[in-house]
Amino acid sequence: MRVSKMFAPTLREVPAEAEVVSHQLMLRAGFLRKSAGGMYNYLPLAWRVLKKIENIVREEMDASGAQELLMPIVQPAEIWQESGRWGVYGEEMFRLKDRHNREFCLGPTHEEMVTNLIRGDVRSYRQLPLNVYQIQNKFRDERRPRFGLMRGREFIMKDAYSFDRDEAGLDVSYKLMYDAYTRIFTRCGLTFRPVEADSGAIGGSGSHEFMVIADSGEAEIVYCNECNYAANVEKAELHVIEAPAEEAKAVEEVKTPDCKTIADVCAYLQLPVDKSVKAVAFNSEKGLILCFVRGDHEVNEVKVINTVGVNEVEMAEESLLTEAGTVGGYMGPVGIDPEKTIVVVDSTVMKMHNICCGANKEGYHLLNVNPGRDFTPTYVADIRLIQEGDPCPHCGGNVSKARGIEVGQVFKLFTKYSEAMHATFLDENGKEKPMVMGCYGVGVSRTMAAAIEQNNDKDGMIWPVAIAPYEVLVVPVNTKDEASTQKAEAIYEELKKAGIETVIDDRNERPGVKFKDADLIGYPLRVVVGPKTLAEGKLEVKVRRTGEVQMLPLDGDYITAIRELLAKL
Repeated sequence: MRVSKMFAPTLREVPAEAEVVSHQLMLRAGFLRKSAGGMYNYLPLAWRVLKKIENIVREEMDASGAQELLMPIVQPAEIWQESGRWGVYGEEMFRLKDRHNREFCLGPTHEEMVTNLIRGDVRSYRQLPLNVYQIQNKFRDERRPRFGLMRGREFIMKDAYSFDRDEAGLDVSYKLMYDAYTRIFTRCGLTFRPVEADSGAIGGSGSHEFMVIADSGEAEIVYCNECNYAANVEKAELHVIEAPAEEAKAVEEVKTPDCKTIADVCAYLQLPVDKSVKAVAFNSEKGLILCFVRGDHEVNEVKVINTVGVNEVEMAEESLLTEAGTVGGYMGPVGIDPEKTIVVVDSTVMKMHNICCGANKEGYHLLNVNPGRDFTPTYVADIRLIQEGDPCPHCGGNVSKARGIEVGQVFKLFTKYSEAMHATFLDENGKEKPMVMGCYGVGVSRTMAAAIEQNNDKDGMIWPVAIAPYEVLVVPVNTKDEASTQKAEAIYEELKKAGIETVIDDRNERPGVKFKDADLIGYPLRVVVGPKTLAEGKLEVKVRRTGEVQMLPLDGDYITAIRELLAKL
C-alpha cells in the first residue's frame, strides 16, 4: 500500500468530542469518522485491525471445536416474549415494527435467536455437545454513548453459545471457551486479567470477564496479592466482619442538627465511623429499597439488584421516603415496616452492636441500636462494595484495585433459556431434558479500542504487531533524490514479497510530516532510506514501541533482521 493512495485522513488537532485516548487517536489517525451518536464509519486502517482481531478470534474458536454461522440482526419479538425478556430488557433495545405492525428488535444479543434455532433441529443427546458462534454487529441504544468505541450504539461482537446434556458438560464447554479467550487476548498482545463477574441482563450464575488493564478503564477490578483471585468490584464477595461482643444498651434518641452525612454525624457525636450505619435509598419496579451498610462501607448496587431480584434501580425521590416514614439524611432501619418497604441490611451490620443510625426524623439519630432486637430486615445479604485492603475472600490476603476495560465475558446460562423456550433433548433413556447452555462474547471493536488505551504515548498509537494495520512503514526521506527513492521502492517490494505487511510513504512531504504520521498511526517498525543512509550502505530501522534505532547493512540479509525485530515485539 502507498500512503499517497491510502484513505487515512489524519488530523493535527484533538477533536473536542473525543474524551478518551483511543477515541482521540482513532479520529486523528484517520481510523474512524462519526456517522451518528455512538455509531462510526470504520476507515481502511481500522478495518484491517478489526479483521486481524476477527481472524485471531475465528482461529481460536474453530480450534476449540466451535462452528461459525450467521444469524439475523433483526429478531422477532415473539422469541423475546417467550424467554420473558421483551418486557424487561429495558430502553437499550432498539425496537421496530414492519409494515404488518409486527414487532421486532435489532439484536443486542442472540440468546433467544440461537435457542430458537437449535431447538428446531437438535433432539437427541447424540447431537450434544454443540457450540456455535458468529461475528456480527450488535445494537444497544445507550442512554449516553461515549468514549468512542468503548460504549457505542453499534459495535462488532463475537458471540458463541454452547449446548450440553448436563452441568458437567457445561463445565467442559466453559473451560474450553475460557482457555480460548486466554489465547485470543494473549495473541492480540494485550495485558489482561480474567475476573469473576456478575452476569447482568444475560442471566445465569457463573461468569468471568476478561479485562484489559488500563488506567482509562470504566470498570474497577480487585485482585489478591497472594493468590489468583480477581473479580469485578460489583461481583467481589466479602466475608462478614464480626464486631467484638458488647452488652446491649438502651436505645437513645439524640439531636444531630445539620448532620446529613456519616462524617458529620460521627464528628458531632464523637463516634468512630465503624460504629455507625450508612443508608442508601433506591427505587425499583418492586418499590422503595432501603439499604444499610457500615458507615465506612459503600453500597454495591449490583448486589442489591441480585438480592432483591429486580432488573434495575435508581436513586429514590424524597416523596417515596416520606411515604415510607423516613427522611433523607436521617434514614434508619428502626421503625420501618419490612412488609411494606424493602429493607436490605448488609451481613456485617447484623454483627454490629450498639450502633448509631438515622432516627427517620429530621435532625435526629439513634444510639445503641442492636440488629435483631431493634429491627428485622427484609433481606440480610452481602451488599457492600469491596475496598482496597479488604481481605481476599479466598485466602484472606489483602486485595488491590486496578482499572480495566472489559473485552470479553463468558457465562454459564444453565437452563435459563432452554426451560423458558422448551429447548429440550431426549437422553439415553428417552427422557426429555432441557439443554444446559453457556454463552461467550468478545467485543471485537472494543478490543481494538482497548489495545490503543493500553498501548500509546504522546505521539500516537503503539500497535502490538499481531493486530497492527501494517507491520512496516518504508520512508524515503527525499522523494526528489532518485537513488534513495528507487532503493526505498525496491525495499518496499522485497518486504512485500517476503510476506511482511508493508506501506511506503511516497508522498512529496517533509520528513517531519511523514515521521509524525508514522508515530500517530503506530506502525511497529519504520524503515528510513535517505541519501545519507544510502551513502553509508545502511538502512535506519526504528522500533515504535521502544524508540530503539538499528542500522542494518544494505548488503546483508536485512529482511531476516526485520523479521526478527518484528518477532520480538
